Amino acid sequence: MGSAMMSIWPDTVSYMTRPEDEAQRWIVHSEQPVYENEWVTVGLADISMPSGERFEHHTVVLPAAAMTVVLDDAGERVLLAWRHRFVPDVWNWELPGGLLDPEETPAETAVREVEEETGYRVRSVDHLVTFEPMIGMVRNAHHVFLARGAERIGEATEVNEGRFEWVTLADVPELIAKGRIVNSGSLVGLLYVLALSGSRGDSGGQ
Repeated sequence: MGSAMMSIWPDTVSYMTRPEDEAQRWIVHSEQPVYENEWVTVGLADISMPSGERFEHHTVVLPAAAMTVVLDDAGERVLLAWRHRFVPDVWNWELPGGLLDPEETPAETAVREVEEETGYRVRSVDHLVTFEPMIGMVRNAHHVFLARGAERIGEATEVNEGRFEWVTLADVPELIAKGRIVNSGSLVGLLYVLALSGSRGDSGGQ
């Protein structure tokens, strides 16, 4: 980990940033790891804010992740897992997904995770959106994909990923409102698909 922070957003500067915006850039003078293993790197960055104040700020780097909104052929149901997350100690519905393996593309991860966690094989995946779930401190790109149709090829090989069920897409807004879906990747993916369905006038967006 050095002074130059890598980014997966190469076009953001040219997209909206004007010359006068440069005065609002946060300057990273250096960044050093204070703890790291194969899963997480905690760093301490020496930064200057636009006001000129200079201080140290913790950073966290996690491996990138990919998750998939798997719809049935009719586009009316989505494949979700009811599972426990011990860190916040909550049960919730989640999309199939996981961390990228070395040398694996996000799309390859998305397909692999669906098969391992659910026993279903998707025909193809389309990229929906990539986002950072906690952009002020954590670097952990989440790549969200959409798959339409899936073939059951056997039992799931990942036995710790919860109970997967086909959930009616029209029920998802109520599940979100009741706090039954709280995982960021699942929320982003499902809300994206609902918005897309609504813009096309599909009943799944109601």
